[in-house]
Amino acid sequence: MKMTGKAFAKKLFGARYERLPRTLLIDVIVFWGLYIAGFQVQIAPSVRILMISAFTAGVMWQALSSGDNITELGHMLMLPHKSREFVFFYVAALGIYAVLTKTGLLFAVVLAVSVWKPIEMVGMLLCMIHAVLMAASVYSLRKYWYAGGIWTVAIVAVILFLGSRAWFSLLLFVNGMFAVLILWRADGYAFYQWESKKSYAIRKRKKAALWRYFFRYLNCHKNYLLNTAVMWCVALVLPYFLREMASMSVVPVGFAILSLNTPIGILLSCDRDLEQAIRFLPGQKRRFCIPYSLFIFFCNMAVDVIFLLSWQIQNGGVTVLMISGAVFFALQSAVLSVLLEWFYPIRDWKIESDLWHHPRKYVVPMVMLLLAGAVSAWPVLLPVLLVLLALETVVLLFIAGGK
Repeated sequence: MKMTGKAFAKKLFGARYERLPRTLLIDVIVFWGLYIAGFQVQIAPSVRILMISAFTAGVMWQALSSGDNITELGHMLMLPHKSREFVFFYVAALGIYAVLTKTGLLFAVVLAVSVWKPIEMVGMLLCMIHAVLMAASVYSLRKYWYAGGIWTVAIVAVILFLGSRAWFSLLLFVNGMFAVLILWRADGYAFYQWESKKSYAIRKRKKAALWRYFFRYLNCHKNYLLNTAVMWCVALVLPYFLREMASMSVVPVGFAILSLNTPIGILLSCDRDLEQAIRFLPGQKRRFCIPYSLFIFFCNMAVDVIFLLSWQIQNGGVTVLMISGAVFFALQSAVLSVLLEWFYPIRDWKIESDLWHHPRKYVVPMVMLLLAGAVSAWPVLLPVLLVLLALETVVLLFIAGGK
C-alpha cells in the first residue's frame, strides 16, 4: 500500500517531488512580502476558519472529481489492494496536495495580513485536515447527496455561529473523527465515477456536432456547471456592493469581474485528446475556434445580462451604452480566451485542479480590468473599442480560415 501512496504522490508532485520545494518557496515569498509591507486586516476567527475550510474542501473536491485522476484511480483499482488502506493512502495523497499546493498560498496570505496567536495556527491546520476528511467522506457518499448537503450546511452554520468559541476545535475534531469512520467503511470504488466515464465515452463520438460536444462537456463536468452558477449568483449581488458608485463608470468593472469563469476557457488544456485531434486534422482551426468563441461569448453574455437586470432592479438607469459595453466585454473576453487556449495551452498540469488555479486564469480578467479602467475614465472610448473589436473579429476569421 505504501507503493500506492507513492504512485499518487509522484503523479501529483512530480517524479522527484520537485513541485513541493517550488510551491513552498512561493508561499514563503508571498508571506514575507505581505508581512514586511505592514498591511493589516481584521478578520474574525469564524470568517478565517470558514475561508480556509471552504477553500481546502473545494480544492479537495476538484481533485477527487478530476477526470485524469479518475483514470489513474481506475488503473490502481485493477491491482490487488486492501480496501481501507487504499482509501486512506488515496485521500492522504490528495489531501497533502490540496493543503500544500493550494491552501498553503491562502494560508500564507491570511497569516501575513491578520493578527494571530500561535494557538490559532494549530486551529487553522486542524481546519485544513478537517476539510480534507469531510470533503472525501461527502464525496464517497455521492449517492446520498441530500445527506452530504445537509451535513455541509450544518457545518457551515456551526462555523459561522460558533467559530469564535474556545472549544470549537474540539467540535471540529469530533466531526473529523466521524468523517474518518465514514471513510473506514468506504472502498476505492466509492471514489470512481462510473457514470462520468460512460458519459465521457458518449461525448467522444465523432459524429457529434461541436455545439453538442460543448454542452455534453459541461454535462460531464458538474463542477463546471456549479462554477457557472456561482458566477450567476455573483452577478445578482454585485450591483448591491457597487450601489454607492451607481454610474456607468463602474459597470465595466463588473463586466471584467464576471469574465473570471475559468472552466469554460480551458477546453483544450484539459482535454489532450481533443487538442491533438484539432491540431492534426485539416480545417479544424476554423471549425473549432469560431464556435468555441461563440460558446464562451454566450456564456459571458448570460452572466452579463443577469448583472444588468439586477442593476436595473436595484439601481436603475441601464442604458444602451451599458448594453453595448456588455457585448464588448463578453466578446473580447471570449476572443482572448480562445487565443490563449490555441497559442498557449496549459500542458504541465497534474490534475484538473491545477488548471483551475493556474496563474494564466487571471490574464484575461486583468486585461478586461485595464480596459474597464480606461472606459470608466473616458466613456467615449467604448464606441472606439467596439469598432476595433469588429476589425479584430474580421482578422481572426481570416486567420482561422487559413492553414
